[in-house]
Amino acid sequence: MRRLPPLTAVEAFVQVARLGSVKAAAEELALSSPALSRRVQAMERFIGRPLFARRHQAMLLNGDGEMLLSRIAPALDALGEAIEQVTGEAELMRLKLGVLPLYASRQLIHRLPDLRARYPHLHIDIDTGAHALTRLGDGLDAAIVLAREIEPPLYGRKLGRNRIVAIGNRARQEGPNPLTDPTELAKETILLHRDMQDNFVLWRQAIGMPGLEPRAIDMFDSGQLILESAAEGLGVAFMLDFHLEGASDPRLVKLFAEEAEAESQYWFVCRRPALSRRPVRLFHDWLVGDGQ
Repeated sequence: MRRLPPLTAVEAFVQVARLGSVKAAAEELALSSPALSRRVQAMERFIGRPLFARRHQAMLLNGDGEMLLSRIAPALDALGEAIEQVTGEAELMRLKLGVLPLYASRQLIHRLPDLRARYPHLHIDIDTGAHALTRLGDGLDAAIVLAREIEPPLYGRKLGRNRIVAIGNRARQEGPNPLTDPTELAKETILLHRDMQDNFVLWRQAIGMPGLEPRAIDMFDSGQLILESAAEGLGVAFMLDFHLEGASDPRLVKLFAEEAEAESQYWFVCRRPALSRRPVRLFHDWLVGDGQ
């Protein structure tokens, strides 16, 4: 059998990778910070290369560290689950997840059978209520939110590319009077979400047409209704590529090749200590790995 690193070194590496801090990982493992650092260094010596980029009061995975974590974290979780099964300690695990309705319906629900197949004991309570960030640790274990950035001390992991695209009915691209040039949007109604009102402005700036003005702009507070309105030909929606991919609606197409970087991004967010809880950890690793 191929020689393996000490399990204590592997455990230390995984905890620091997930928590982003030697101090937080040391507290979680009931070790001193120097003792934990020695275990991480032992792991790096065994691998033969650095696994982290050291920052002031932070440890960020580099490319090699990201690859290693993605390979060994599922194996560690499987080991833990196997031990629980053999010892008869396996029990129902429950995750309380705050998630935006559009993300839940278009990106999450259809993927959950895969999660259930991998972790039959993991169950998720889905909460689509507002103000998910402020409810972390007080009713919610984790959340999927739309935000410009995630402020410390919260842990945040960006999901997807989050590019702004023009979405419309397929007939607007393939019909008798197709939209072939962005300048033609001057005759169109633009559909925007109230939480992403800058999407069209950012898009027209990115393509070098800051003065482009549509015929009208209609606002919505529901992403699902925006997509349905675009599918019915009521206007051109400026949303994220994430939304179009998740819609799986044959009526909808990306109208132009041009894209823009969105200011608001989808993030997985939780309090850093929550990553040490198995339900949170399993869901996080699935979501940012095979789940995306």
